[in-house]
Amino acid sequence: MLECGMLERDKRALRRRSAILCKQLVVDELLIQSLQAEDILTESMAESIMAEKTSHKRSWHLLLLLPKRGPKAFSCFCSALQETEQQHLCDLLTQSPERNGRETYLDGIQPEKETEGKSGRLEGTEKKRERIEGSSLPLPTQEEFAAKRARTHAEAMEFSLDADSPINTPVLPCSPDFYLSHCQQSYRMTSSPRGFALVISNVNFDSCAAPDLDPRKGGEVDDEVLRKVFTELDYIVSVNRDLTAQGMRTCIENFSRRPELRTVDSCVVCLLSHGVEGAIYGTDGGLLELDWVFEAFDNAHCPLLQNKPKMFFIQACRGDEMDCGVEQIDGPARTFSPSCEQRDAGREGLGDADSRQRADMGRPRIKLPQRSDMVCGFASLKGQRICTAAMRNTKRGSWFIQELNTALRLHARDTHLADLLVQVNGRIKEREGYAPGTAHHRCKEMSEFTSSLCKDLYLFPKYQPQY
Repeated sequence: MLECGMLERDKRALRRRSAILCKQLVVDELLIQSLQAEDILTESMAESIMAEKTSHKRSWHLLLLLPKRGPKAFSCFCSALQETEQQHLCDLLTQSPERNGRETYLDGIQPEKETEGKSGRLEGTEKKRERIEGSSLPLPTQEEFAAKRARTHAEAMEFSLDADSPINTPVLPCSPDFYLSHCQQSYRMTSSPRGFALVISNVNFDSCAAPDLDPRKGGEVDDEVLRKVFTELDYIVSVNRDLTAQGMRTCIENFSRRPELRTVDSCVVCLLSHGVEGAIYGTDGGLLELDWVFEAFDNAHCPLLQNKPKMFFIQACRGDEMDCGVEQIDGPARTFSPSCEQRDAGREGLGDADSRQRADMGRPRIKLPQRSDMVCGFASLKGQRICTAAMRNTKRGSWFIQELNTALRLHARDTHLADLLVQVNGRIKEREGYAPGTAHHRCKEMSEFTSSLCKDLYLFPKYQPQY
């Protein structure tokens, strides 16, 4: 019967694209939860998928289950792809030859009876609109479509990401030869998952408790970009939005004490918020000291991560003063730079990443320094006289996260993290605000990073050693 399994044309579409799906599909908690909400996956199925040790195996496990989960499984899977910013894979499936027939419906179910007359034609039109909506093809009748159904916030954000950010470019894989020639002089990076990643993104602030803190428009783009890129790099990512200062402390404490940290090779912490020098704001206007954050992951307080790389990325200003730039002598004329938004405050109390890295890590039974094996990228500079503001575009997100995302996707395959952050610095240096008639026109930003890493930190994306 039709209700027992997926339509044959949908099965063929999945089979035809299975190789690409296994390579590019990001199976994370958000996608699994979306399928569970539609009763496509049971709780035990979800647990068995997420228990797989590699992203490739998680994708393959899911693709084996989907054809057995009823006629709605295909359309729900496509919807889940859209919700998790994997529109390119949704398009790949819905535009496949198997689904180009006139009778093809996105929801994967044909009517039990042919509806004749005007109502039947209307129903067909509505289903056709559903199919177009899930596509990246131009909409020739956008005004009519918008009148029928307003775009949701998630769809609007997805459109901005697809149009303005390269997040759909898959992370390029590391080659076996490169791994073999570089693994000895670098940090171990072979666990699957590679590690755990925590993203805290404060976008909306309590207007009563923190009336001076404006919403960080575009901040939701940043945390979604980070979620997706680190998931593709084989990290288990947890995104937490709009936390109070105490909520952030509790979240970070719980994360740093996870017993599973013993089995992974690294961790990532991303903090995105307004702030003051040495701290970031919670949604209630309370402050979280960044030095406390680094301390939570040091060798004394987080022994499970001793000798393992700990990566921090702080998207925040480190002052209120905007960098208006300095004219370069004999420099080329500036042509174009994306528009920006200056109010993206957040400063940072940098934990010392100093010459402790000289400690001899090679001898047995040696003591470890209190804080080591950390690298932290900041969206803006901290200087002796001024701290500069970080730029954020309301559609594309912040400059720093955009460039970090691009560097990780295109160059992590053969570049260690310190050099990646140098590349980010170079790209940020070239950027310039474009807002004619405002104080932000031709504004500048400069990112920086600090490091107490003791080896090269390669992420070796999508490579698993064969033992």
